[in-house]
Amino acid sequence: MVTTSSESGRHSAFGRAVGVTAALAGGLVLLTVAGTAVTMARVARTVITPVRRRPSREVVRAVDPVGGTITLRDTPDAAMPGRFGLWFGSGSGYAKLGGLLERRDGTVVRELERVEFGDLGPGRARTTGYYYLDPEELGLPVTSVEIETDLGVAPAWVFPAADDAGSDRWVIQVHGWGATRQEGLRAVRTFHDAGWTCLLASYRNDGDAPESADRRYGLGGTEWRDIDAAIRYAASQGARSIVLMGWSMGGAVVLQTVTRSQNLGRVTGLVLESPVIDWIDTLEYQANLLRLPDPIARGAIRLIEADWSGPITGLGAPIDLRSMDFVARAADLSLPMLVLHSEDDGFVPDTGSRALAKARSDIVTFVPFTVALHTKLWNYDEAKWATAIRQWLEAHQREAQQLDAQA
Repeated sequence: MVTTSSESGRHSAFGRAVGVTAALAGGLVLLTVAGTAVTMARVARTVITPVRRRPSREVVRAVDPVGGTITLRDTPDAAMPGRFGLWFGSGSGYAKLGGLLERRDGTVVRELERVEFGDLGPGRARTTGYYYLDPEELGLPVTSVEIETDLGVAPAWVFPAADDAGSDRWVIQVHGWGATRQEGLRAVRTFHDAGWTCLLASYRNDGDAPESADRRYGLGGTEWRDIDAAIRYAASQGARSIVLMGWSMGGAVVLQTVTRSQNLGRVTGLVLESPVIDWIDTLEYQANLLRLPDPIARGAIRLIEADWSGPITGLGAPIDLRSMDFVARAADLSLPMLVLHSEDDGFVPDTGSRALAKARSDIVTFVPFTVALHTKLWNYDEAKWATAIRQWLEAHQREAQQLDAQA
């Protein structure tokens, strides 16, 4: 075929245009790929990196110290009934909030129980379920102890039982992601009144216990070693019946402990509050809340699991998230457990808790809440929460006594 000069010019121009378009498209693809990779790496690192400061999402509109009230912007946390803690002043101040008094025009008015420290006024703030910050606030005898772990000494608090009769019954509390042992202070009174000694443990990378070499969470896959050390400590102090209680990620830590420890002879039951039962389900749920594309979520999960991604994630070793699905591993569990979870959790879905309760109805007692959010079940309805635990402990103790009698 012979082409004229004009046709040749047109084809040449078309070719250049295609080349430029392809180059631009290629550049956009590269940018998209690079952006996706960066986002996946950022998500993966966020999941496994201990957080020391949480974002302040609440807004204090007004404070009436004479009337004992505080007005906040209306949000699910600010508007939930119950009593809570409130951090303000970029974490420099702390107050305790009581019941919900009024909700209108985009604001909520709550009872202001007490300002523990700081100058409370309008500005950004953050609610917390901790409520208590200092173990002495409970008015119970307490001792600070040190637990020897493979990384060094991990501090813990021990609240002894009210009398010698309960000195051999211990509860070891395991806090959650981004939390500290203060998280469990609100539960101590319930266990103490039921006649149990309560140990509030710390674990690697939580700001109290020693750091691991990579300074990353193992999502239960490494932290269980420190709870194993706490079990050994409790046994050395005379504990004969040990219940492990896990909050949020602490639930995953507890489940790893009871499926990996060689020191379970005295562990007789579990209490799980808003627990992570299946990490992949939880991470996909959080990604959906953040409206992250599925490839981002799947990619972040792969990075956490990959043995080559250490330079990207900072992990010293990959995390086997598949092995942390305790719905799939329900048959591996044998200890009686109490699971408390709210439908509107907003951080860890209750689907895993419900599925585990269904799969192992022979050992799981499931107590659902509806509007208590994440790890704030005690705050929302202390009576229901405490009653559920007390009744489970009583039934658990009766069963243990029957087994002892049969032995």
